[in-house]
Amino acid sequence: MPTSDLLETARGLSASIVSLRRAIHAEPELGLNTPETLAKVRDALADLPLTWREGTSCTGAVATLEGARPGRRVLLRGDMDALPMEEKTGLDFASTISGRMHACGHDTHTAMLAGAARLLCGMSGEFAGTVDFMFQPGEEGHHGARFMIGDGLLDPLPDAAFALHVMPNAPFGVLAGRAGPLMAAADQFTITVRGRGGHASMPHDCADPVPAAAAIVGAIQAMVTRRFNPASAVVVTVTQLAGGAAHNVIPDVASLGGTIRTLTAENRARVGELIADVAAQTARAYGAEADCLIEQGFPVTVCDARAVALGKSVATGLGGEHDWRDLADPIMGAEDFAYVLEKVPGAMFFLGVAGDGEDWRQCCGIHSPRMVVDENALPTGTATLAGCALEFLERGWG
Repeated sequence: MPTSDLLETARGLSASIVSLRRAIHAEPELGLNTPETLAKVRDALADLPLTWREGTSCTGAVATLEGARPGRRVLLRGDMDALPMEEKTGLDFASTISGRMHACGHDTHTAMLAGAARLLCGMSGEFAGTVDFMFQPGEEGHHGARFMIGDGLLDPLPDAAFALHVMPNAPFGVLAGRAGPLMAAADQFTITVRGRGGHASMPHDCADPVPAAAAIVGAIQAMVTRRFNPASAVVVTVTQLAGGAAHNVIPDVASLGGTIRTLTAENRARVGELIADVAAQTARAYGAEADCLIEQGFPVTVCDARAVALGKSVATGLGGEHDWRDLADPIMGAEDFAYVLEKVPGAMFFLGVAGDGEDWRQCCGIHSPRMVVDENALPTGTATLAGCALEFLERGWG
């Protein structure tokens, strides 16, 4: 089936895609435990010839569709978890649970994947091979993909893997991607500075950890600009600084923390070592001590050039060259689909879901409590996922 026909077929599924998206949006779940969301998905797809496998460490599930004949194996992925934040969209189907919101589009990812499952089931007699539909919880910092891999839900490993992520502040219906690093590795650091407290009027009798912590903030920024090539895109951001509880008391301890974003495994390891060294040396200059804890997050999301070329071919077939954008640079956000792409060649693409005809530059981005999406773009995502699967099953890497 030509890609343009896939889009028309997906548009015919629009009502069910939107209905599932809204049901998930209204009742968001957090972290690795999203049983109600998974139940909604399974109910929506209950009439399809899918074989389901569920994990033990989280509520992740993989639905498998067998084609007419044996062949290649391809995986399509959608994430299911929400964010711990209050929704302020005013939508009729806004979150009914206080302090939870689908502000990263995972409700749309899941609905588009379910739409792709329905579309491909209707064509299963026309292709050879196997399609795995990966419904994943715990993307928002909880390593859900890693847990699902550990549960064996991706065994046997597919030959290729694809995923989509909506961008509410990108042009309506436009698809984008790039070969190589697409998104950064994301780690967290916490630095604890230990001094000797006392009365604020007699700092000379103390080892004040507060100015030491403040100096460490500046030293870290200098470290990034002086120890790494600017083209390396190393980002270290201090987002927390705490110390003391009274105006006239020098505390014993101060602390700071933040995030590290890198695009190579080498820089990821090196920056952690340097932060610990800079913190210790700077604190020592103030008569204090400092230790650094690095908590590793997601690895770099690296897209296979062959998979990106395949995705571009599918995307341009939907509606002309203007519907695809080659991204010049990586995005320094992070994504745990990276765990899948460490094991399987594949790619993630971005789908613009700003309102059709709106100035997308003025739209709220992901993780905003006012983030909205134009649901008319969702069939494009469904058709793209289905198209990538069909293209790979038929031609492989070409």
